[in-house]
Amino acid sequence: MKACFMGLGYIGLPTAIIAAKHGVKVHGVDINPRVVELTNAGHLHIIEPGMEEMLKEVVRFGMLHAATEPEVCDAYFMVVPTPFKGDHEPDVSYVESATRMVLPLLKEGDLYVIESTSPVGTTEQMADIIYSERPELKGKIYIAYCPERVLPGNVIYELVHNDRVIGGIDEPSTDKAIEFYSQFVQGTLHRTNCRTAEMCKLTENSSRDVQIAFANELSMVCERAGINVWRLIELANKHPRVNILQPGCGVGGHCIAVDPYFITAAFPKEAQIIGKAREINNYKSEWCVERVKNAMLRFELDNKRKPHVAMMGLAFKPNIDDLRESPAKHIVTSVMQSCNNADIMVVEPNITEHKVFKLTDYATAYEQADIVVFLTAHDQFKTLPWRDDKVILDFCGIFKR
Repeated sequence: MKACFMGLGYIGLPTAIIAAKHGVKVHGVDINPRVVELTNAGHLHIIEPGMEEMLKEVVRFGMLHAATEPEVCDAYFMVVPTPFKGDHEPDVSYVESATRMVLPLLKEGDLYVIESTSPVGTTEQMADIIYSERPELKGKIYIAYCPERVLPGNVIYELVHNDRVIGGIDEPSTDKAIEFYSQFVQGTLHRTNCRTAEMCKLTENSSRDVQIAFANELSMVCERAGINVWRLIELANKHPRVNILQPGCGVGGHCIAVDPYFITAAFPKEAQIIGKAREINNYKSEWCVERVKNAMLRFELDNKRKPHVAMMGLAFKPNIDDLRESPAKHIVTSVMQSCNNADIMVVEPNITEHKVFKLTDYATAYEQADIVVFLTAHDQFKTLPWRDDKVILDFCGIFKR
């Protein structure tokens, strides 16, 4: 078995490495030559604990090789981004482009799988493209959809142990895809059709978005009511059937902050709660921006000078380097743009540099700042002591005050 992974990003590369580790010969493809170069040198271009050692091993033993172009394989996996165009309308052009790249290579008996988050009907749409260009393959290749469901920072474990939903365009396609994933997935492989599998991925993350929206809305209510939201949630969760999540400064990442739009774009009249949750979570970031700006103004009025401000965290969740759709990054950008000449230190301990922000060590920034704004609950921040001599805006529960 030789498999081609189209896309070596946060999901494609780990999946390719895990497959190679379990005996699948892997040809990885990425349009970024730097990613290809690093991968072939055994260097991980993302942060994922334990993954680089595994990459070095599979490269050393010749089980994984990266390139900018696909080559003939037995299975092809589309693991490319699905961005938006216009007003949150999903753009499947990356999936289509990757599909067209492998079209000339497909042969009878091959497996084609989309892992990219996709609107309902995308798998059938790609099947139509394949069959229109290669009509001789109709009924002779296997086409399926199998979304990932992993947590950054725990990908090695979850790629192997999590259940997977697999939906083919027909029963033989589902069987063939299950046969492939059975080589390294120890979790249960759940059979369905491709449309249900596509919707399942969107539903999982939309459900989480709604739950987070409740927590974020509650935090804004409690701010107005003068109630410690962290303590309130702790007490409410003592109820045996209540499990309120922790609030934050919004919702980020390329799943929860994105996937609900795939549903609302296609079903705007029906997806009312899903759409409202997106609005609440986006508004929470703007609410945080206003709190920071107000604190800066109050400090300047009280002290007759501009404050030193530390913006703590850029990643969309704790202890990772992923800044995609990050509400923290949005908040930092908005505050800096609205407060010209302000002394703002930007902190993100999980990256060494950023093309826009000059980064400051977290301990240095905390010591020098008059106003400290916690946006991401990185473990490093939790080692800092509470300081009564500072204005602390804790949007992610570092001190839970």
